[in-house]
Amino acid sequence: MARATRRLSRQSVRSALSRAGGLPARVVRRLRAAAHPRPPELELTPGPRPFVRALGMVAVTLLGAWLGLLIVGSVHKPVGPMDTTMTLRPSFTGGTKINVAPLGALELDTHHGPLRLDVDVTRLDPDRAGYLVENPERFGELQDMVASDVESGTRDLALRSFVAVVAGATALGLAVYRRPRRALLAGGMALAVLAASGATAATTWNPKAILEPRFSGLLAGAPSLVGDARRIVTDFDVYQQELARLVTNMSKLYNAASTLPTYQPDPNTTRVLHVSDIHLNPAAWLIIESLVEQYEIDVIVDTGDTMDHGTAAENPFLDPASELGAPFVWVRGNHDSRTTQKYLEDMENVHVLDDGEPLEIAGLRLAGMGDPHFTPDRRVQIEDESEQVVAGRRLAAALRTSKVLGKPVDIAVGHNPTLVEQVDGEVPLALAGHSHNRKQRVLGKGTFMMIEGSTGGGGLRAVEQDVPERVSASVLYLDDETGRLQAWDEITLGGLGTTTAEVSRHLPPDVEPGSSPSSDEPAGSPAPTGSPSPTEVPSPTGTGEPGEEDDDNRAAPARRETPTPVPTG
Repeated sequence: MARATRRLSRQSVRSALSRAGGLPARVVRRLRAAAHPRPPELELTPGPRPFVRALGMVAVTLLGAWLGLLIVGSVHKPVGPMDTTMTLRPSFTGGTKINVAPLGALELDTHHGPLRLDVDVTRLDPDRAGYLVENPERFGELQDMVASDVESGTRDLALRSFVAVVAGATALGLAVYRRPRRALLAGGMALAVLAASGATAATTWNPKAILEPRFSGLLAGAPSLVGDARRIVTDFDVYQQELARLVTNMSKLYNAASTLPTYQPDPNTTRVLHVSDIHLNPAAWLIIESLVEQYEIDVIVDTGDTMDHGTAAENPFLDPASELGAPFVWVRGNHDSRTTQKYLEDMENVHVLDDGEPLEIAGLRLAGMGDPHFTPDRRVQIEDESEQVVAGRRLAAALRTSKVLGKPVDIAVGHNPTLVEQVDGEVPLALAGHSHNRKQRVLGKGTFMMIEGSTGGGGLRAVEQDVPERVSASVLYLDDETGRLQAWDEITLGGLGTTTAEVSRHLPPDVEPGSSPSSDEPAGSPAPTGSPSPTEVPSPTGTGEPGEEDDDNRAAPARRETPTPVPTG
């Protein structure tokens, strides 16, 4: 019915037009519009331009690829006895960055491109290091082993990075566009970017970049601290061979400390491990931990210079101090800052000595004074020792106060021997470091002062020296009732490039040879029998000569000495 009505309406309009002889066009259009009504049109928002859509896709692709690398793009790979973490990171310049905590990092212009290779050296694995020492024939293969591990790690990193960037870009594309086709497009673009980056790195690879490293962090100040640290890499053909040798020697030092013969003293003896001047050498923690276990140490006393610059960036290096198996007592050295001291004060099982405040631990009473000087590098030189004298006198006054209160101190502790000399006559025993030269002497009023060498083998300084600095530590045996020193063992390990180790027993001046080190009597039972000291641990490779030692590093103390046997059981 309606259709017929519309048909009649159109016919009537035509008839009217024909009768009228024609109308203006504007009127005709209006009549036609009325005869043919159209549904209302929807107004759509204009879509984004093509280049905007393309830019958004690129942004999603790059962001997704970066998130993929960040979350799952790392490879944990052992390189020789070292544990490392390898990662690809977005970069405008490319290159390689090697992070060596806590020293800082060095950067190499190995390649160009949008990706940088980050290598984090995390720790020395004692099990793998011990295996190398137990199988000395593997030392010659270490360089090839390291090269093979690096090659394997690079392959694993490439495969993992491929999966990471494709998965990351695809997942983010799906989350943003909610269309599988666009998500797959994002994943494909990410793969293309990774392939192009790899091709760019391969074509711009520069193996000579090792000759021009850029130091950052603490390593940036290395020349001011130890001279020209770039000497390490001026001849890469030599250095790549020495690199494996350095790792080998660290392994041997750890093993030597693990197998040193121990002493079985009288039960009424407190054992104190005296260490000093570690200077950021991570191998020192392994050696200390091994000595604590072997000698059943009651307390560790560190006479300072554990750090090099005393910066907050170095603080994580101190973390092992709380887990050495014995309480760790520390006094500030001239390379340690107040920041260093505050970090240690907040650690468990660590005790800081300063301002002469007495500390009772392991049946002993100790007091110390932090070094008044702070000389973080060679540019800061202080020749005037007057501040050391003033600080030492403050410590002596605190010791006298403790004595008046009926709590006499057994051991005074400081870093600089000049400071420690001021407590002469106030305590029976005083410990110091600083000189990297082990010495003992009786002061004018009877105090026995023991200066320890460097337990870190001089730290970074050892890299430059033609003659390696020895690693030194001492085990002190004190009567647990009187707190008096009965005997001590000097433990000396060969530094970088050598593999010797020896331990020798000594008696203080007030204990006559032939008496038991843990006896209060000047004479008594003969010394135990066994192999005469010093006892040497032979080098697995024969690179070190037993008995080779500078007189400066082995200054004889003012005491009588016994050819102490050190039982090997």
